[in-house]
Amino acid sequence: MTRLTTKSDATATSTKHGYSIGKDRYLDRLRRIEGQVRGVQRMVEDEQYCIDILTQVSAINRALQAVALGLLDDHLKHCVSDAAQAGGDDAGVKLKEASDAIARLVRS
Repeated sequence: MTRLTTKSDATATSTKHGYSIGKDRYLDRLRRIEGQVRGVQRMVEDEQYCIDILTQVSAINRALQAVALGLLDDHLKHCVSDAAQAGGDDAGVKLKEASDAIARLVRS
C-alpha cells in the first residue's frame, strides 16, 4: 500500500472515485449496517425468535442495496459520464463495467 506524502497526492486520491464526495455518508451508513449485523449476531446468540431475526436480516439487505445503488449512481454520474465524454476505448470499458454491476445487483 502506498502512503500519501503530499497534499496534492491526497487531493488527487480523494477525487479519484465518484463516491468520494459522499464518502463520509457511505461510511456512516456502512457503520450502521455493521452495528445491525452485530445485533443480529446477538439475537442468534440469545436464541431470539426466527421471524424477528429474519426481519432484521431483511432490513440489512435493504440497507446494503441502498448503498450499492448509491455507489452505482455515483459511478454512472462520474466514471461512466467522464469516460463517455472523453470517448475512446475507456468509454466502452466503463459502460461494460456498469452493465455487469447492474446484472450482479439484479441477481442478488
